[in-house]
Amino acid sequence: MRFSLTILGSSSALPKPDRFTTAHVLNAHERFYLIDCGEGTQIQLRRYKIRFSKIHHIFISHLHGDHFFGIFGLLSSFNLMGRKVPLNLYGPEKLKNILDAVYGNMGEKMNYTINFFPLNWQDKQLLLETEKISVYSFPLDHKIQSCGFLFKEKKQARNLIKTAKEDYDLGIKEIIQLKNGEDVKRDTGDILSYKLLTNKSFTPRSYAYVSDTRYYEPLVDHIRDVDLLYHEATYLEEMSSQAQLTGHSTSMEAARIAKMAKVKKLVIGHFSTRYKSTAPLLEEAQNIFPNTFAAADGMSFDVEKY
Repeated sequence: MRFSLTILGSSSALPKPDRFTTAHVLNAHERFYLIDCGEGTQIQLRRYKIRFSKIHHIFISHLHGDHFFGIFGLLSSFNLMGRKVPLNLYGPEKLKNILDAVYGNMGEKMNYTINFFPLNWQDKQLLLETEKISVYSFPLDHKIQSCGFLFKEKKQARNLIKTAKEDYDLGIKEIIQLKNGEDVKRDTGDILSYKLLTNKSFTPRSYAYVSDTRYYEPLVDHIRDVDLLYHEATYLEEMSSQAQLTGHSTSMEAARIAKMAKVKKLVIGHFSTRYKSTAPLLEEAQNIFPNTFAAADGMSFDVEKY
């Protein structure tokens, strides 16, 4: 079961020929979650062979153009491609008004339902819960209201050893007990040990998305111990005053947050177009948090089962 992140855009503010503006896709158990939707996102989806039809949930962190200007074309393309399956859209409440105005003035009737869920700017919020995954939003500190997102796999039941059912003539209730980590006591007095008849399931995996924000320590509690953290790193530390002014973070600040939160792997991105190379930003972050990677369009990060 895959748990993999693909970077569709790693630039801030302005797109470049080799760097589109922000968009990520998380593949969790072959369910695709689109996180932000900068200009050109649908081009990147095609370029990296991500099927439009597998996207049923879109998360928009805030209403700066480099994070949502691609939504208009993408939703329209869904319509032109004959989509009938509902789409769930999570974002700022004003986004719904913007979409209604755009498509209302175009006279375009959507042939599929868009279910809209507004974000909570004050507290951590459960946005989505399925059998396999839970998705939360949490507030950040930007020039305007902005949220991060946390994707967490749910703990799965233990795996029954293949021969156990026949060897012990297990009933459905007994199987459920064993898979839930409970010993089974039979009327005969025999005890069937779940430790002997089942194998431990894999440890749940997690991904946190943090963009855009100033250096903001309160978010650490929301992302603690995640397997993969994406944190914006718009500037080098020498521009920390500019970062503070514009509501962004430096690469060193992103690394500090990762270290405080004890995450396993950090990916930095949302780079200012002033930087021709991301190497200096990566080096700066790695000095504080060695397991750091610089995002590039098309790059994927797999979180393995363990």
